[in-house]
Amino acid sequence: MTTTVTSRARLARFRAPGGFLLGAVLLLGVAPLVLPDFRLSLLAKYLCYAIVAVGVSLAWGRGGLLVLGQGVFFGLGGYAMAMHLKLADATAAGETLPDFMQLYGTSDALPWWWEPFRSPLFALVMTVVLPMAVAAALGFFVFRRRVKGAYFAILSQALAAALAIWLVGQQATTGGTNGLTDIQGFFGYDLNDPVNQRMVYLVIAAALLLVMVLARQLFVSRFGELLVAVRDSEERVRFLGYNPANVKLVAYVVAAGMAGLAGALFVPAVGIISPALIGIVPSIGFVIGAAVGGRASLVGAVLGAVAVAWAQSTLSDAFPAAWTYLQGLLFVVAVGFLPGGLASLATLLRNRRTRTDSSGGAV
Repeated sequence: MTTTVTSRARLARFRAPGGFLLGAVLLLGVAPLVLPDFRLSLLAKYLCYAIVAVGVSLAWGRGGLLVLGQGVFFGLGGYAMAMHLKLADATAAGETLPDFMQLYGTSDALPWWWEPFRSPLFALVMTVVLPMAVAAALGFFVFRRRVKGAYFAILSQALAAALAIWLVGQQATTGGTNGLTDIQGFFGYDLNDPVNQRMVYLVIAAALLLVMVLARQLFVSRFGELLVAVRDSEERVRFLGYNPANVKLVAYVVAAGMAGLAGALFVPAVGIISPALIGIVPSIGFVIGAAVGGRASLVGAVLGAVAVAWAQSTLSDAFPAAWTYLQGLLFVVAVGFLPGGLASLATLLRNRRTRTDSSGGAV
């Protein structure tokens, strides 16, 4: 019996590094070799959603924070990246303003808050720092007032709706409903070149792997254990001398930074960022992907996000009017009948087999 337990402990120790190595081989080696350019670009888009799902897994799966407004942080990171790339495209074309400003703008001067995004370093930093700063400001007031549960979810959704509405109303400076489109370059590389598109995919895949490593370390750290304790019994954690608001705030801010990074990488992968990609429906979609795969499992959340995004791309073409209902049904089924997501199926089957064997042995 002792030997069996020791063997299982050794296997568990190498499970995470082995899974990371397998994921790296599949994403960085196999996928670029076997997938055509079009499918690889679709996979790059799905992996951006998977990066958001990792943050959802940390905040919701580990911390119990139902984050229904991740589209806000995804959009902030995406717009920060797109603003720099549009300015770079304009400079390469010999223009002083992006193309949409020349068409819709009310003046010949670049808005003052666009000017810092000419710097690539500033833009890269802001893709992560800006979402984290907004999350920190919002979370500070929300968690200090002990807002949680459905109230927190509704508040985060309202923030996503407000940002989308504001962007639509600023056509002269944000592109309005169309957003920032027709992005041609990525830090000097032509995005119309399939070779450069493959490079963008590799950057996204590597970013996903690194984000998963970071999340894994947070999961197994003392902070991860404290986050679970806050989720399960907030009052007991407060009695032990910890401030649950600070614990939840850190998880919320880190998840926002991951969503911002995903939005920034989404822009060169797709060539567009618009309000339609960051409102309430996309925010719910991020959560559905994590819930279907298994919000408490990093691998489950990633696979779920990719599977739901793939289903949306394929089924929405066949059932354009019904896909939204199918997406909602997925969320209801996952939360109501399989709270642990698809990642929990193996555990459920193992437990059922154990109970069956125990019953057989008792007879």
